[in-house]
Amino acid sequence: MLKNLTTSLIKELEAEKASTQIGTGWISGVVALVLAITGFVAVLCLRYPDLLTVPEIRVAIDVSLVRITLHIVLILAFLLATVSLILRQHKFLGFTALLLVLFAVALGGSNARISGELTSGVYFGLDWFILNLTLTGIVFLPLERLFRRKEQSVFRFEWREDLLYFLISSVMVQSFTYLSFAPSNLILATAQLSSIQAAIVSQPLWLQFFEIMFLTDLVQYWVHRLFHKVPWLWKFHAVHHSARTLDWMAGSRMHVVEIICLRGLTVIPMTVLGFDQSMLYLYLIVVYLYATYIHSNIKFDIEWIKPILVTPRYHHWHHGIEKEAIDVNFSIHFPIFDRLFGTYFMPKGRWPSGLGVNGHPVPSGYWKQFLYPFTK
Repeated sequence: MLKNLTTSLIKELEAEKASTQIGTGWISGVVALVLAITGFVAVLCLRYPDLLTVPEIRVAIDVSLVRITLHIVLILAFLLATVSLILRQHKFLGFTALLLVLFAVALGGSNARISGELTSGVYFGLDWFILNLTLTGIVFLPLERLFRRKEQSVFRFEWREDLLYFLISSVMVQSFTYLSFAPSNLILATAQLSSIQAAIVSQPLWLQFFEIMFLTDLVQYWVHRLFHKVPWLWKFHAVHHSARTLDWMAGSRMHVVEIICLRGLTVIPMTVLGFDQSMLYLYLIVVYLYATYIHSNIKFDIEWIKPILVTPRYHHWHHGIEKEAIDVNFSIHFPIFDRLFGTYFMPKGRWPSGLGVNGHPVPSGYWKQFLYPFTK
């Protein structure tokens, strides 16, 4: 029964355009479902913060404000689910949203009590997943509708796989952070860099931020290029390139081995050289939003900015399926590195005709893609 309900729900989310118009109850159903999932997860985080929340977020957020917001979210989800049930012929969206709201209320709703002690042990970043998904969705979904490069549904081909990548990379934030900073911590423990660090931290903050952007992009360029050139590394990176449709969520499709290697090496300059902590946090926010932006389905063609900063069209060519798009445009922020090292490619006014890996050898599905690099 659960499998049939899930199949019907997915079918409703991926419904044909004619049945998703205003007045069909699809929009109210989808919004209700998103709000209900958010509310249900938020209740779980309130009840079990020691297990499901990131300590840094836990400390920074006002719990009373969270409870008020959660109360509003659950009410809106209930009302929109009711509207969808009235308007829509198929009731799966509204019914599922309503069911999740009832489960959330049964667990305490906005008045859910905390269970367990707030310890510093193992945790899963379920709160980070919700915040991450909500904030990036609020920013990029409207932009992709207003400035879209091509017409495509929010629930496009393989959206479920990319959502799962999004979920895993968020909830496993503790493990990924620990492994990613391990090389930097080793260097800091063994090298004497106090004089260099003192000189760097004395610089103006704006200059430190630019240096972080420049140095990390330089390291990232060569790591990225190695993942293309070394065959056994390419099999991990091919998972990222297997996406045949790019949007704000597609950039999350990365194999865990690549995530750890790429982050572990690219964070070395900014953590080892002693930059101001506030600039490190600012960079992490900027690079996350920027990586989402260059994978998005947004058509911003501002001529003067193209030689200076990487744009979606520039990075889409990196994902292009054409022969001329192979092993080009490795930079994430500054195209100058591709110009310097001979990998720049930006045909005037053109976008790639297709995306992905030629022949599409990477299988669909998260676990098949996880195992793909380890197969012959």
